[in-house]
Amino acid sequence: MRKLAKAMIPLLGAAVVVAGAVAASGATSASASVRPTIINGHPASEAYPLVYVGGCTGILIKSQWALSAKHCGGPSSVRVGSLMQHSGGTVVSVSQTLGSPAADIELLHLSSAVSTVPYDVAQFSPAIGQATRIVGWGQTCPTPGCGGTPEKANELDTSVVADSKCQGIDGPHELCTNNPNGNAGACYGDSGGPQLKKVTSGKWALVGITSRSGNGDTTCATGPSIYTDVTATDLRAWIAQTVGGLNNP
Repeated sequence: MRKLAKAMIPLLGAAVVVAGAVAASGATSASASVRPTIINGHPASEAYPLVYVGGCTGILIKSQWALSAKHCGGPSSVRVGSLMQHSGGTVVSVSQTLGSPAADIELLHLSSAVSTVPYDVAQFSPAIGQATRIVGWGQTCPTPGCGGTPEKANELDTSVVADSKCQGIDGPHELCTNNPNGNAGACYGDSGGPQLKKVTSGKWALVGITSRSGNGDTTCATGPSIYTDVTATDLRAWIAQTVGGLNNP
C-alpha cells in the first residue's frame, strides 16, 4: 500500500482534520494562498470538527477521540475544532495512538475532552455515484514540493466510483473516490482527513479517511483517490469498542 504520508507517494491528503494523506510541509506560502484549494476545491464553507495534526488532517468523532490515517504516525498534540492550522479551537495533548490492524486508520485519544461537537461515524457505506465531501489542509498545487499548505482547510465535493477505478484497493475496507473534472482531489497533507456524506437527519457523517492515490501517480488529482471505509463492519466495530460505543446516525 503506497501511503500518502509526509512524503506522500501518490496523493491523498484529503483535507480535514488531520491533514495528512498527503502530508505536506504544513507551512503556508503566499503563492499557495492564491492557488485553488485541495486541488481545485475551495476554502471550507462551514465549520467541521477538524483536527490538525501537523502535516496531516483528522476529525473528531467523540469528545475525547479523533480519527486520522495510520501512516501519519502518532502526534504529541493536536488542534481541535478550528478551520485554521495555527489558530482557534483547542490545543490538547494526545495520550494514546491506536492503529487499526486491518486498515490505514488510527484513533487518537485526547488527554481531555473538548467542547467541539464531533461527527458521527455513518452506519452504511456510500453507494457508487453517491455524493460525498472531502476536507483537509493538503497542498493546493499538484506536484510534490510545489508549494505550502493553506492556513484554512479546504473542501471539495466528490462522489464514490467503482473499486475497479482504483489500483490496489482493498474493496471490503476502502472507498474509491473520483477526481472531479479529472483535475480535482486530495493532495499531500490531506492524509487522515474526512470523507463525509449527508445522512437522513441532513447532517454530515463520516464515511472515509484519506489514505492514498488510486492510480499510483505522485502528481495529485490525476486519478481517483483511496479512502479507508470506516463504515466497514469490522472497522466500525473496532472503533466502537475502542471509544466506548458509537451513535447510529
